[in-house]
Amino acid sequence: MPVFQSVNITVLQDSQRGKGNAMGKLEGRLALVTGASRGIGEHCARALCEQGARVALAARSEDDLFRVAAELANDPVVLPIDLTKPGAGAELAASAVKALGGVDILVNNAGIGEIKDEDEMVMRVNYHAPLETTKALSRQMADRGRGSIIHMSSVAGATGVAELPTYGATKAALDSLTRSQAAQLGKFGIRVNAVAPGLIITEMWEQGRKTPGLADGLASHIALGRWGEPEEIGSVVAFLAGDDAAYITGQTILVDGGFHGVTAWGNYF
Repeated sequence: MPVFQSVNITVLQDSQRGKGNAMGKLEGRLALVTGASRGIGEHCARALCEQGARVALAARSEDDLFRVAAELANDPVVLPIDLTKPGAGAELAASAVKALGGVDILVNNAGIGEIKDEDEMVMRVNYHAPLETTKALSRQMADRGRGSIIHMSSVAGATGVAELPTYGATKAALDSLTRSQAAQLGKFGIRVNAVAPGLIITEMWEQGRKTPGLADGLASHIALGRWGEPEEIGSVVAFLAGDDAAYITGQTILVDGGFHGVTAWGNYF
């Protein structure tokens, strides 16, 4: 297994991965997805692959990355890395360019939740790592004449959450970064957007949803009356990555079923 700057680069052979080539609107595009070993990141990678992109999967869990990659077409690449380490974002960017030959689509999905007395680590993973990765990839995107960068934000970035002060702050920072980078990079053909999920059924909520009444209680505050599925985030990411979103940049798109900013005052039926 070749190694580049401490990041293992593995291109799966036919015997290790899903065979065949997906056809779609992202045919020929090269994508890097962080936090791709499970949850929203995994489904973002799947959605991009289904539209024809070749995807590099990055996360700490090598076994889970191989599990996901084994089910993808288009010669996926596995890039195990720990984004809690300073400089890891730039290191990952260099490894992805070496493995894929370039990157057209960057999905900065990797993130961690609130951790008591670990504010610096939360900020490092949720903000500094995406910033490093984006900076390191934007020049080669400019040279290629195109690029779509998608940061994974959260409704917590738009609201105050008493239990999640640092987490919410990192997501608000990403929303601001999205607007600034869109202004900076647009002239190079690079679009920068963010997706802000609401309550999504992922491993992060696995224990919480077991609390009696919690899942249904929160669902009652969602306009659509249900939690979201990770696939519903992946489909929005795939849309923003492609040419159908060619005139969208600098936006944070809430994908929350009407959880934030929607209030029902009465019954109409």
